[in-house]
Amino acid sequence: MATTPLAPSPQADHPVYVIGAGPGGLAVAAALRARGVRAVVLEKSDAVGASWRAHYDRLRLHTTRRLSALPGLKMPRSFGRWVARADVVRYLEKYAEKHELEIVTGVEVFRVERAGADWVLHATGGRRLTGRAVVVATGYNHTPRLPDWPGRDTYKGRLDHARTYRNPEPYTGKDVLVVGIGNTGAEIAADLADGGAARVRLAVRTVPHIVKRTTAGWPAQRSGILVRRLPTALVDRLGAVAARVGTPDLSAYGLPRPDKGLATRQREGAIPVQDVGLIAAVRAGKVEVVAAVEGFEDGEVLLADGTRIAPDAVIAATGYRRALEPLVGHLGVLDGRGHPVVHGARCPREAPGLYFTGFTNPISGMLRELAIDAEKIARRIARQIAR
Repeated sequence: MATTPLAPSPQADHPVYVIGAGPGGLAVAAALRARGVRAVVLEKSDAVGASWRAHYDRLRLHTTRRLSALPGLKMPRSFGRWVARADVVRYLEKYAEKHELEIVTGVEVFRVERAGADWVLHATGGRRLTGRAVVVATGYNHTPRLPDWPGRDTYKGRLDHARTYRNPEPYTGKDVLVVGIGNTGAEIAADLADGGAARVRLAVRTVPHIVKRTTAGWPAQRSGILVRRLPTALVDRLGAVAARVGTPDLSAYGLPRPDKGLATRQREGAIPVQDVGLIAAVRAGKVEVVAAVEGFEDGEVLLADGTRIAPDAVIAATGYRRALEPLVGHLGVLDGRGHPVVHGARCPREAPGLYFTGFTNPISGMLRELAIDAEKIARRIARQIAR
C-alpha cells in the first residue's frame, strides 16, 4: 500500500514517538536522531531490552554478530560469533547511551488515535501525548500464549510458559515435558537434557525443518539472506537437498522429514529450527519425541496418539501473541491474525504516519531486518517532515 503524505503538523515541536525500547525501537530512534528528527522512546518496563533480559540463560543469537548489529554501532568482537543473551542486553544499553536516545521508562501506551495530522497516545498516568508520527515496536514475542487445554486447571504438576524458563536447575531430577518444537522449545529441551533433568520429552504437533546453525563455517543466516527473494518452489527444492546432505533422518526417533518445503513453511509463519544440541540429544535418547498435547486428565497429560503420561512439570513453548488489538485494533490496521497489514517504511492507507517494525519473523535474521527497516522508516519520516 502506498503511504499517504502527512499534512504539516501545526505543532512543529511534536516528536516522533517510538513505542518499545527493544532492538527495533532503539534502531528507529537512532536512525531518526541521525537525521535531525526528535524521537522519544516510550518503554513500559524500567530498562531497555526488557524481553532480552527475560530470556533463558543459555540463549545465544542464531544470527552472526556481524549481521546482527543495529545502525551506527558494531557489536564488539569480544562477544564472539554467536552473541550470548547477556551480551545482547549490554549491547542495547551501550547503543542507547552512544546515540544519546531520549527514552522514557515506566510508561505504557494503551491506545493510539488520530488527531488531525498528528497522533495522540494514551499512556500511563492519564498521559495524552501528541506526536507527528508513531512507530510501534512492541515486539514479535509480546504476550505469552498458553493454550486453553481441556483440564489444564486440574493439573497438579508444575506448568510454566517458556517465557519464565531460565535454566535447568529447578528441574533437576524431574520428568519434564516440553510442548512445542520451535527454536525455543528445541533449545529448552536440549538444555534440560544436558542440565540434569531425569527425563525430557518433547511434544510435537508439526514436524519442523531442522538446519545446522553453520556448515563448514557458512552460517545458515547467510543462506536465508540469499534465498529469501527466490521463488518458493525453488527454495523448497534447495532446502530438501540441503537437508538430505546436512542433517540426519530422525524418522526412527519420531521426527520424519517435513511434508512441506522450507520456504512454504516459512510463508506460513514457521521458520526452521536451528540445531544447537537437539539432534544429538534425540539420537542419544536424552530427549524423547512424543505426540502433541490434547489436554489434561486425572493428573496426566493426554497426547494426540491416545497415550497418557504423568510428567512432574510441563513447559509450554507455545509461542506468543502480538497483542496489538488494544493499541491499534480500532484503526483497521491489523489482519485476521492480529498482525500489522504492512511493516517497515509503509504505512496503512487508513493511518498515514503510523509505522510498524519487528512483527515479521524472517529467515534472514530478525535483528538484521530491524536494522534495515529502521533506516527505511527514518528516511521516510524525515522526508515527510521536510515537506
